[in-house]
Amino acid sequence: MFAKINSIGLLGMNSFGVTVEIEASYGLPKFDIVGQADTVVRESRERIKSAFRSCKMPFPEQAVTVNLAPADIRKTQSSFDMAISVAVLVVSGHIGEPATRDKAFIGEVSLGGEIREVNGVLPMVLYAQKMGIKEIFVPKKNAFEASVVEGITVYGVKTLKELLFHFISTPLIPEKRYIPKDVDYFDTLDFSDVRGQAGAKKALEIAACGGHNVMMIGSPGSGKSMLAKRLPTILPKMTFEESIEATNLYSVAGVLNPDTPLITKRPFRSPHHTISQAGLTGGGAIPKPGEISLSHNGLLFLDELAEFDRRTLEALRQPLEDGVVTISRAWGNITYPCSVMLVAAMNPCPCGYYGHPTRKCICTPSQVAKYLSKISGPLIDRFDIHLEVAPVEYESISSKEKSETSSQIRERVFEAREIQNRRFRNTKITCNANITSDILHEVCQMTDDANTMLKSVFERLGLSARAYDKIVKVSRTIADMDKSDIIQKSHIAQAVQYRSLDRKYWQR
Repeated sequence: MFAKINSIGLLGMNSFGVTVEIEASYGLPKFDIVGQADTVVRESRERIKSAFRSCKMPFPEQAVTVNLAPADIRKTQSSFDMAISVAVLVVSGHIGEPATRDKAFIGEVSLGGEIREVNGVLPMVLYAQKMGIKEIFVPKKNAFEASVVEGITVYGVKTLKELLFHFISTPLIPEKRYIPKDVDYFDTLDFSDVRGQAGAKKALEIAACGGHNVMMIGSPGSGKSMLAKRLPTILPKMTFEESIEATNLYSVAGVLNPDTPLITKRPFRSPHHTISQAGLTGGGAIPKPGEISLSHNGLLFLDELAEFDRRTLEALRQPLEDGVVTISRAWGNITYPCSVMLVAAMNPCPCGYYGHPTRKCICTPSQVAKYLSKISGPLIDRFDIHLEVAPVEYESISSKEKSETSSQIRERVFEAREIQNRRFRNTKITCNANITSDILHEVCQMTDDANTMLKSVFERLGLSARAYDKIVKVSRTIADMDKSDIIQKSHIAQAVQYRSLDRKYWQR
C-alpha cells in the first residue's frame, strides 16, 4: 500500500514543504527512512515503533519504506515524527488517506507516544498557510505559538493515541487564534530616572528617531548602561510584520516564551563580554541565530565593549552593513536577518578615569593605547553617533526637579519616524539609518552653506566615505526632528559633533 502525508521542514529561517511518502509491501519486516535524512530523522524509526507499542497500536509486520521528498534537501529535525506516524497509521488501515488530505503534521514522538514540542513551529505554520494547507497538527505546547497565524486551523496534540482518535471517533478542539493583548509596551524603566546628562539624552533621542548606532565612552558611574537600558522605552512600537520576523527568529532558536507567542516589544539583548563569535553572530553544527539576530528589529547593547574578544567584534562589521548574517557549512548556507540598533559602551582606559575632570588616571600611555586599540577603526566607523558621557555633577544628582519622561521623548520620536515612514513609503527602508547609497543625495538635500561646511569638515578631518554617509544620515534625522525638508548648516554642525571621539581618543 502507498500513501502520502504532508509535513514541513526547516533549514535556518527557510521553511520548505516535505511529502512523507510511504510504501508497505509483503516481505521481511523492516522500517527504512530515505530522502537525505540525518541521524536525528533516521532515529525516528525506533521512537515510532516504541510509541506504537506503548500506545498498544500494532505496527505493520511488512517491509515499510518512507521517503522524505524532495530528496535533494537535507532533513535535520525530529519534527517529521508525527507525519511519519500518521503515514504508518494510513498504510496499517487505521486511518483513511482521504482524511489526511489538505492537512500537515509537525511534531516529535516520544518512546511513550507523547508528542513533544519542536523549535521553529511559527515559520513552518506560516509556510503551510502559503501552501494552502487547511489544517495543521502540532504538539500541544506549540499550539499557542502556531495560533498566531491567521487562515489555518491549528490542532494541539498531546499523544499519538489522541491523534488517532481524532480521525476515528473523538475530534480534537481547534486552538483559538492568539490575539495580542494591549499590554503595557514599556517597562518600569524611564528616562526620568536619569539625573542630568541632557546632552547624552538628546543624542540618544536622535539615535532613536533615525535608528542610528551609538557608541558611548565615559568613566565608570557616568550612566552609560542606565541610558542604554532606557533607550527601548522611546523606540516606536513594532509593526505586526516586525513582530512576526522577530518571533520567527526566537522560535527557530527555541527561546520563545510559551506565554507570549508573539513578540510585541522590541528585543533588547545585552550579552556578556565573554560571549563567543558563534554566540554573537550565530553558529553551531546546525547554525542557530546569534545575539545580533535575536536583536532583529530591536537593540543590541554591548557593555564594556573593549573587553570583548577583538575577533568577535570584527565579525560584526559585515552584518551591520548588510543587515543579514550568512553562516556557511559544507552542506549549504543559512542566512538570518539582523537589522539592529547597535549601542556600545566602554571606559576610556583600563582604570576608567582617563580624561576625568577630578580623578587621576593611573594607567600609563601605553596601557591606554593598548586598551583603545582593541576597537578597530573600521568598527568605530560603523557607529553613526559617538557620544562622550561626562561624569554627573552633584547638583544634578541631588536635584528634586523632575526630568523629562520617556513618554514625552517618545512622542517626538514618533513624529520624526512618521516623517520617515511617509518618505520611504513603498520601499524596504524603515528609517534614516538604512538609507541606501542610490537615493542618499535625493532624500538628503542640503543648503549651499551646509554643503560647504560638510566639504570643509570632510577635507580637514580626512573622513572616510562611510563617515560622510553617516554624517549626512544623522543630519537628515536632525532635520526631520526640526521638521525641515532641507538639511541646514546647523544640522550638519550638530551631526559633526557626534563624530569626534575617534579623533580625541584614537587620534585618527
